[in-house]
Amino acid sequence: MTEETRPAGKARRRVFSVARCRAGAGTGARPPAAGGSGARDAAGGLRIDIALVRGGTAVLAVAGEIDLRTAGTLRDRLVELHGLLPGTGPRRLVADFTAVPFCDAAGLGALVAAHNQIAADGGEIVLTGVRPAQLRLLRITGLHRLFAIHARADDVWAAPGPSATSR
Repeated sequence: MTEETRPAGKARRRVFSVARCRAGAGTGARPPAAGGSGARDAAGGLRIDIALVRGGTAVLAVAGEIDLRTAGTLRDRLVELHGLLPGTGPRRLVADFTAVPFCDAAGLGALVAAHNQIAADGGEIVLTGVRPAQLRLLRITGLHRLFAIHARADDVWAAPGPSATSR
């Protein structure tokens, strides 16, 4: 059917919606671990706390929505925290997304940018607690091959070395 033969008033338009996965969302952000360091962006929408440090690995509790407004905070904080990890060998940041109800393309871009900077310094980012909708987005974009993904942060300790992927 061409434009000339299409009935008037039947113009086609594409509608895009953003799906938010809130299933299992907690009541809020986790409190920072004792002696932990936390950061909240200026708008109060994203919190990144150090939950645990063991050797050259740090588990980070990420809480809040990751979107265009907070993506820069995520990228900057991941790179900053990687620089604070002890040692000169492989260092690993485990970003626990259990309390992240939403992550859009800007958030994925921030993760990739942080990965590129951290990988250039010999480190890696591991994702845990990723919700099904976010995992689907990672698979659609092919980023599941860039980041090791585990169901829980505890699974990282059992994984053999860098870049162990499960799920």
